[in-house]
Amino acid sequence: MAVHRPHKIDDEVLGAVLGLASDLDLPAVLQNFVETCANLTDSPYAAINSFSPAGDSILFVQVGIDERTAESLPHPPGFHGVLRKIPDRGTLTLFDLMKDPSFEGFPPGHPPMHQFLGTAIRVRDKVFGHLYLAEKPGGFTRRDAYIVEALAAAAGVAIQNAQLYELAARRERWLRAGQELTTLLLSGEKDEEEILQEIVSTSRYIADADTAALILPGVGKRLFIEFAEGWSDADILGVEVPPDGVAGTALTSGWGVLLDLATAPGIRVPEMRRFGPALYAPMGTPEDPVGVLVLLRKPGREPFDETDLATAETFAGQAAIAMILAAARQSQAEAELAGERDRIARDLHDLAIQQLFATGMQLETVRRRAARGVDATELVSIVEEALDNVDSTVKQIRAIVHALRDPDAATGLVERLRREASLARTGLSFAPSLVITIDGHVLGSESRADPSLADDETLVDDFVADGLADDVVAVVREGLANAARHAHASSVQVTVAITSLAVDMLPGVAGGGEVVVEVRDDGVGLDHVTGRRSGTGNLASRARQHGGEFTLEPNPEGAGTLVRWSVPLQ
Repeated sequence: MAVHRPHKIDDEVLGAVLGLASDLDLPAVLQNFVETCANLTDSPYAAINSFSPAGDSILFVQVGIDERTAESLPHPPGFHGVLRKIPDRGTLTLFDLMKDPSFEGFPPGHPPMHQFLGTAIRVRDKVFGHLYLAEKPGGFTRRDAYIVEALAAAAGVAIQNAQLYELAARRERWLRAGQELTTLLLSGEKDEEEILQEIVSTSRYIADADTAALILPGVGKRLFIEFAEGWSDADILGVEVPPDGVAGTALTSGWGVLLDLATAPGIRVPEMRRFGPALYAPMGTPEDPVGVLVLLRKPGREPFDETDLATAETFAGQAAIAMILAAARQSQAEAELAGERDRIARDLHDLAIQQLFATGMQLETVRRRAARGVDATELVSIVEEALDNVDSTVKQIRAIVHALRDPDAATGLVERLRREASLARTGLSFAPSLVITIDGHVLGSESRADPSLADDETLVDDFVADGLADDVVAVVREGLANAARHAHASSVQVTVAITSLAVDMLPGVAGGGEVVVEVRDDGVGLDHVTGRRSGTGNLASRARQHGGEFTLEPNPEGAGTLVRWSVPLQ
């Protein structure tokens, strides 16, 4: 028997179908679909539940319940109780849901519901989710079923179009992000650590991940999570992962991995068990590995798919190539610069110095001959002065040659430290303070016990040997860089304190024969710092090489952090 369908209903359904097809934003499509179904069937309550293959709800949109109640209720499972009776095609209509033998009850706080209509929404011949209608006075009719089935078919097409549009848009974002990252790397505008953090931030946003991380190889091929951003990032930052685990396998094989960390067997890092869907994309190749990009979602969220993996792998591979090219370009530039310095030094040595030596030998001959004469006193004096000039010139050229081979060799430690403080102004957005003391007296201070030492910056170089001076500069540079990247401070103070062994130089001042570097800031402190920890590891290593100590601790004078590095004078 044919069912009569009024033209008004057909017109309304047609208009609703056209309305669904006009939107390409998936959340908007689902919201529109639920509201349309509720309006056309006069249903007080409507919801769509999208679930994973395992039956877990990953997206739930509803109307007819107040916002506070909706937020307090869990999403219903996809295939439990009476809901598993909803057919893949057609509808399930119940006059009283709560009296059905398959009904398993509502969660606490859920309002009672009796009249019920459910149908499946199919996308590409697969069930995307279920539509639920409830609480229509008098129950749902065959007309309601007809309307819902027509709208569900239209919604399936609209959802597919929205998914395809989102896929194309996401691919475009991945491609654009890879191009921007390559440009940034090759331009040299940011250092490696900032670039790696940029990779984490960008990939987390594009992939709609709750957390993103980078696993990088360290000493002895050990793998550490050195960058992390997002949900529970502090819990995984710095964690070591097994080299034969998921990340290690991806790194050595060059193949990405999709899994659910909450349920996958063999996950040996407890901190990773708190996450659900995960994507591991290797950076580099098995022959030249760089690291592993990890994208994570909370348990119960929609898993990553093969398309996500392919696009993430392309981005990670592009980032790795750009990093390798940038490092090669930097090495080439350094090699060319070193070669040019060597060429200039060689030319000066082979030409200028040899010529001056020859001139000196000629003048020496003149001096000897003139010395045998009776009235040659004035000539001898002039020649001796010329010899002194030649000797001085040779020393100057030797210094130039040495400086060309080592640009910092001709620059004193004090000037190098001032230069580091000046360069740090850009990253900090303000000038850090720099205080250098010798045996408790501030360099350049007019109140010193011995004013003659106030401007003698070379005294610092006498105490601090060349190799140790390089490490002092490196410590100050790293301390200022860490403050700029992580501290969010409004002030930074750098103190370099030298205690000499020559205690009789300044009476009453005890000598310990050490140099102490302190970098103090008033920033967010250690509890809020995230990011790579390799920089502070380098500081500790430099201290150990000189038999010294390194500490990183809260600022004892208030908010912020104190970096303290001390080694004995050599």
